[in-house]
Amino acid sequence: MRQSQGSDSAASRRSPGRQVRRSPPDAHAALHQQFRWSVPEHFNMAQVCAQRWAHDPATASNPAVIACAPGEEDRVHSYAELQEHANRLSNALQALGVQRGDRVAIVMPQRFETAVAYMAVLQIGAVGMPLSQLFGPEALEYRLHDSEAVVALCDGSTLDAVQAISATCPLLHTVIGIGAKAREASALDWAAVLAQEPKDFQPVNTLAEEPAVLIYTSGTTGNPKGALIPHRALIGNLSGFVCSQNWFGFDPDDASAASQAVFWSPADWAWTGGLMDALLPTLYFGRPIVAYNGRFSPQAALELMQRHRVTHTFLFPTALKAMMKAYPEPRAEFDLCLQAIMSAGEAVGDAVFAYGEKQLGVTVNEMFGQTEINYIVGNCTRLYPARPGSMGKAYPGHRVAVIDDVGHECPVGVPGDVAVHRLDVHGEPDPIFFLGYWKNEASTRAKFTGEPRDSWCRTGDLAVRDADGYLWYQGRSDDVFKAAGYRIGPSEIENCLVKHPAVANAAVVPKPDAERGAVVKAYVVVAQEYLAARPEQSLLDTAFAQALVAELQAHVKGKLAPYEYPKAIEFVDALPMTTTGKVQRRVLRLQELDRFQKAEQGRA
Repeated sequence: MRQSQGSDSAASRRSPGRQVRRSPPDAHAALHQQFRWSVPEHFNMAQVCAQRWAHDPATASNPAVIACAPGEEDRVHSYAELQEHANRLSNALQALGVQRGDRVAIVMPQRFETAVAYMAVLQIGAVGMPLSQLFGPEALEYRLHDSEAVVALCDGSTLDAVQAISATCPLLHTVIGIGAKAREASALDWAAVLAQEPKDFQPVNTLAEEPAVLIYTSGTTGNPKGALIPHRALIGNLSGFVCSQNWFGFDPDDASAASQAVFWSPADWAWTGGLMDALLPTLYFGRPIVAYNGRFSPQAALELMQRHRVTHTFLFPTALKAMMKAYPEPRAEFDLCLQAIMSAGEAVGDAVFAYGEKQLGVTVNEMFGQTEINYIVGNCTRLYPARPGSMGKAYPGHRVAVIDDVGHECPVGVPGDVAVHRLDVHGEPDPIFFLGYWKNEASTRAKFTGEPRDSWCRTGDLAVRDADGYLWYQGRSDDVFKAAGYRIGPSEIENCLVKHPAVANAAVVPKPDAERGAVVKAYVVVAQEYLAARPEQSLLDTAFAQALVAELQAHVKGKLAPYEYPKAIEFVDALPMTTTGKVQRRVLRLQELDRFQKAEQGRA
C-alpha cells in the first residue's frame, strides 16, 4: 500500500485502497510493516484533487460536487467544470497580484464555489486560509490581520461581515464576493471576475514541503494559533481516510463499488474535519462529494443521505447523538445505503456506537487526530474489530504512543499524552506533520518532545493503551480533574448520561468545593422527545426537575464508580460548542469558578 505521487500517469489514478488485498487476522501489524510512504519532491493538492481528473477524458464529466441548499434545486458539477472555474479564478488572483505563499482567506460554507476557491488558491502556490461563516467580527478580524491575508473570497452569508472589518486589515486589498454586484457592495463580483478571465491556467509546480493551508485552531487558552499545513499532509491523511471509510468503496472483490461511492459530511469545510477529512480526500479519489449549504438537523441529514445515496460519511458524535434521539429507528423511515461512518471530535461512547451498528447498519469507525497532525489513530472494521468506546489503533504509516511527561512510553493501562513520532516504524519521515504555528516558534517548539528529527509531537489528549494496542480516550489534559482525591475524566460520565432516554447531550466539569476541592457536576440538555412524552410536566416544576436529577444520579451510580456520579446537575437548553462540534467544557469550568468566587466573596 504505497501512496500515489500525484502525476498524470495511469499509476497516479490508482488509489491506495485499490492495492490492498483482503487481510489476515493480524492485518493491522502486517500492514504497518508493509506500508511505505511515497512522497514526491513536487506535489500539489489541487493537481491531484481536480486537474488530473479534469484532464482525463474518462473522468472529466464525472460528478465532483453535488450542491444542495434548502429551497433550491440540487446542482451537479463535473470535474471539468470544477477545473475550468478554478482556472478562471486562479488567473484573476494572479492578475490581482497574489503571489506564491500569499494567504488568501476563504470565508464560505459548503458550496461548489468553495471547492473552486480551494483549487484556485492551491494551484497558484498561494496558501488557503479557511474561515468559518459562523465567526463574529472579532474572530474574523484577528485571523485576517494575524495571517496578513491579501484577498478574501466570500459569499452572501459572509460578505458584509468581512467588509465591515476589512479596513482594520491593511494588507487585505481585495474582497471577492458571490452576488456582490447585486448587493451593490464595494467588493468585486465573483461571476464578473471569472467571466473576464481565460479558462486555461498552468499550475505552479509546488514542492510537497511548501505551505498549502493555514488553519487557526480553536484552542483552549489564549489566542488561536495558525497551523501551517504543507501539501504533503494530504498524502499523510490518506491511509487514515481509506481505513476509516472501510476502503472508501474500493472493494477488491467488487469492481463497481468504487464508482458508486458518494461522500457527505456536515463538517464545515472551513475546518480540518471538513477540509482534510472530507472535501480534499474525496476529490483526491475522484468521487463526488455532497455540499449541503444549510443548517444541520437529523431530518435534513437523513433525507440528504437518502436522496443522494450517500455511501460514506463523517458524522460528529454530537450529530449522531441528535439523530439517535430524534430517530431511534431511522431505517424504518429512510432508505439508506451507508457503507462507512467515521466519527471524531469527541469520544463516541458505546451508546452512539451501538446506535450506528444496530440502527444505521454500520459500525462507527471512531478516529482521532488534530489540525497539526491529522488522521493518526482510528478504527477500520475491514482490518480489525472496532471496540465500543475505543479510539482504535494507529493508522498505517504513523508511529503513535502514549507517553509521560518526560517522553517515555507509558505501560499498558497507564494514562498519558497521545503523541506521534516524526519518523514512522521504518525510520522514515511521516508526511502528516504541520510545518509549525504561524509566527509562533515558541508554541511550535513546545509541541514537541525530543530532538528536532527524533521527537514526539504531543496532542494534549490523554488516553490509555490496552494490551492489544487499542487506545481509550480519557479527555483533554485540561479537561481531566480531581474530585475528592479521585482523577476524573469527563467522557465516560457523559457517555453514561447520554444512555438515559432523558438526555440529549451532557458535559461534565469540576464544581469548586471549599471542603473537597471539587465535585463532579453535569450540565444536561434534556431530549425534546422525552419532554414531549410528558406534556403535563416541565423542568420549571421543581419537583419534576429534582426527581429527574435523582434519577440521572442513580443511573450513573449503577453503571460507574461511586465517586464518578454527578453530585450536581444543571439543566440547560444547549451546551457551549465550538464551530467544529466540540463541547467547550472550558466555558463551563470558568462559569463554575466564577460562581464559586462570587459565593465566597458573599460569605466574606
